Amino acid sequence: METTQRTAHQTSADRRRRELLEAADRVVLRDGPGASMNAIAAEAGITKPILYRHFGDKGGLYAALAKRHTDALLASLRAALDAPAERRERVEATLDTYLAAIEARPQVYRFLMHPAEAGPQQTGEAGFDTGRNAIPVLRRMGEELGQVIEERLDLGPGTQQLARVWGHGIVGMMHAAGDWWLGERPCSRAELVRTLADLLWGRLAAAGDRVGGPGF
Repeated sequence: METTQRTAHQTSADRRRRELLEAADRVVLRDGPGASMNAIAAEAGITKPILYRHFGDKGGLYAALAKRHTDALLASLRAALDAPAERRERVEATLDTYLAAIEARPQVYRFLMHPAEAGPQQTGEAGFDTGRNAIPVLRRMGEELGQVIEERLDLGPGTQQLARVWGHGIVGMMHAAGDWWLGERPCSRAELVRTLADLLWGRLAAAGDRVGGPGF
C-alpha cells in the first residue's frame, strides 16, 4: 500500500512538473529572454513560491526547460540521421532539422542561448541568468553527435577521439551559422543547408560505415 501511494504521489508530481514546464514554454514563446518567474507563475495559475518549490530557483527552471528542448531536438536529429536515404541527403536533413527548429521557435532559442538580451523586467525582477548554462547545452549536443558518429563511421585509428572532435565541431558550426542566419536572413534555409553540407562533405563522403553499425 505504501509503495502504491508513493508511486501515485510521484506520478502526480511528475504530471504537475510537466504542466508547469508547459506553462513556462508558453511564456517563453511570448516573451523570449524577457520571460520572468512572475509571468510563468501567473500563466500556471500559482504563486511564485510554489514554482520555486518545484524547481528550486530560476537556474533550476532554466535547466529543466533546456533539457526538455534539447531532448526533443536530439530525438529529431537522430530521426533525420536514421531516415532511409543516401548519406548526403541525411546530412542535409540533419542540418535542416536543426535550422528548422530554431526558425520555428526563435523566442525559445533566444531564451536558451541569448541571455544578454534578458534585462531587468518591468516588474523589477531580474532576468534569468542563463549565460552560464548555454554552453552545457551545446556540449551535450556535441557529445551526443560524437557518439552517433562513432557508432556509425569507421574513421580509422583514433575513431573515438576523432568522432568527438567532429561532433563538437559540427554542433559549433551549426550553432554559429544558425545564429547568424536567424538574425540576418542573408539567404534561404535551403541555401544555408547546402552550403554547410558542402563544407562537411569531403571527409564524410570518404569515410566508410563501421562494421556491424547502423550505417551513416
